[in-house]
Amino acid sequence: MSGTTRWARRLAPLLLILLWLGVGGGLGPYAGKLSEVATNDQAAFLPQNAESTRVLEEQKGFERSESVPAIVVWTVEGDGRVSAEQRDAAQRALASLAEADGVVERPSPALPSEDGKALQGIVPLDPDLDEGLGEVLDEVRAAAEEVPGTTVGIAGPAATQADLGDAFAGIDGLLLGVALTAVLLILLLVYRSVLLPFVIILGSVFALGLASGVVYALADRDVLRVDGQVQGILFILVIGAATDYALLVSARFREELTHQDDRFTAVLTAVRRSAGAIAASAGTVALGLLALLLSDLTNNRALGPVGAIGIACAVVSVLTWLPAVLLLLGRAAYWPAKPAPTEGGARGVWVRVAALVDRAPRKVWAVTTVVLLAFAAFSPTLTSKGVPLDEIFVNDAPSVAAQQRLGEHFPGGSGTPAVVTAEADSLDQVAAEAERVDGVAAVSPTTATGRPDGEPLVVDGRARLDVTLQDAADTEAARQTVVRLRDALHPLPDANALVGGYTAQQYDTFSTAQRDRTLIIPVVLVTILLVLFWLLRSVVTPILLVATVALNFLATLGIAALVFEHVLGFTGTDPAVPLYGFVFLVALGVDYNIFLMSRVREESLTVGVRQGVLRGLITTGGVITSAGVVLAATFAALSVIPLAFLVQISFIVAFGVLMDTLVVRSLLVPALVRDLGRRAWWPGALSRPAAERPAAERPAGERPAAERPAGDA
Repeated sequence: MSGTTRWARRLAPLLLILLWLGVGGGLGPYAGKLSEVATNDQAAFLPQNAESTRVLEEQKGFERSESVPAIVVWTVEGDGRVSAEQRDAAQRALASLAEADGVVERPSPALPSEDGKALQGIVPLDPDLDEGLGEVLDEVRAAAEEVPGTTVGIAGPAATQADLGDAFAGIDGLLLGVALTAVLLILLLVYRSVLLPFVIILGSVFALGLASGVVYALADRDVLRVDGQVQGILFILVIGAATDYALLVSARFREELTHQDDRFTAVLTAVRRSAGAIAASAGTVALGLLALLLSDLTNNRALGPVGAIGIACAVVSVLTWLPAVLLLLGRAAYWPAKPAPTEGGARGVWVRVAALVDRAPRKVWAVTTVVLLAFAAFSPTLTSKGVPLDEIFVNDAPSVAAQQRLGEHFPGGSGTPAVVTAEADSLDQVAAEAERVDGVAAVSPTTATGRPDGEPLVVDGRARLDVTLQDAADTEAARQTVVRLRDALHPLPDANALVGGYTAQQYDTFSTAQRDRTLIIPVVLVTILLVLFWLLRSVVTPILLVATVALNFLATLGIAALVFEHVLGFTGTDPAVPLYGFVFLVALGVDYNIFLMSRVREESLTVGVRQGVLRGLITTGGVITSAGVVLAATFAALSVIPLAFLVQISFIVAFGVLMDTLVVRSLLVPALVRDLGRRAWWPGALSRPAAERPAAERPAGERPAAERPAGDA
């Protein structure tokens, strides 16, 4: 080796390491700054073309100033009823807030409940308060607490928005800390190495910094939209994916070091033999995420490109930062362990698993399939029509408690009415028809003066009705009332009536989520199949892989349905949960099968199809299992955010990844491929007898000596 070549081999990795240190130092802080460009506006979670979204746009014209309501509810302590003194005090408290900072309109009067045990008043707040919302609500609460002998709660959209802000407060530090700690502990236990876990963790942090910088720049220019949920999933996705890909490269590098002493050749070989699987794996996840762009829900579409950017940054980090560090450290990367051929220990477990698969493949795949089908049978019981308001937060959020008290004393839809907009000339007819609908408690027009007896406010020839429902706004009964309202009002001639409001938004979101699943799931499956066809040069095996991960997804939904209802106490799931679960589980589940089957194909070209399955399972068993545990741990970290949606997603993905890693990839897939033999690789060269294949694709012992892999001649 010339001196120039030697210096180039040393200089190139040093330059890459310095480059990544610059990326980490310059862009790393943007992981914390993403909150500055994130929005948790609930309107952004609505379908773009739904009737309720059109109503929301029309509503803005009827508001003297744009506002978000805070509903103050007073309940009398004990068995007493609201006194005249208490009602007067509540009225004075509301009036005192008229000039308060953040209050954009005069608050409503204090209205008593029919049972005489509660009062409510609405305080319209500035929707752009953001971080100052909590302080304004504290001022509202302080004024309301001047009413003696009552318990005060604040419900409504403003209170929910404040609790959402509290839930996502510090998400960058807390979530990142929990995820990295879990990953570090697992890597230390698995590798028993001091340096390598920190090298891998640092690479994933650099990847997250790069992804955060790119996403921040795009969000700041309104090219992308980021909210707390997207931000949290980005953190977890990048950390998990970067760690998984790094495990594959580092394991292959360690394996190469057992065959040769030249660390440069070992790194190049490890990267070359891992890059195809990593690229295919990253491609399936990124393309699966980008399929979310077909969704009509804004937050779904936002996750697609943001997640794809994160995956791309993880791949860049793993294929540049990690090889550079491994090249400099060599065997020291695994200190105090020493890379050496290992047939016992952890590898011995996979020798026994491979022996089981080889001995009784049909029994193995039959039993595992039956077990997965049994769990999958419960998947239809997973209710995804929305999470009730009192279950949105998994902790005791103040807005939830206040909403419950409001529902106990006022009509179920009080404070969150259905909103009807119609042509002003048809307003009386629309109001009369709405009052006759079963499930409607009251109908009142929006007036120009704001007083109930005033003339209706007309904007561009349109008028507005607030329709109070008898049932709580987040119930299935209320949603069915909205359906009946639409059925009754839409046929009215020349009225052009539209029904919106919170309950209608829930119904439209659920309907859109169903449409999204019908459209996006086939697109994701076809995309993954095309990637697998290209990678494995086969038709049968890709279909088997996609079928097994789809079965794993259904089995996971079945288990989730049981756990959510009987263990965690959820009565429903967010409409987006099944779609998110599918995209993550199928794309990430195929990842591990890609890692396995690309190695099986590589080994089959050397030792034949049967031994290729067994050797591929043995050599990848440990690293893929470690990767699965790491990814499950990172997604489980999402549960530290006290929102039902993220807790549900974290359980489905974490549990599904573990089941995929330990059952599907370890037993079901190898047993199926072993049982099918050469037929699994149809119509590729491996499906034909060795003598009929091109020389380069025959087992090494049947090739000319010059074409055999090094060490096989």
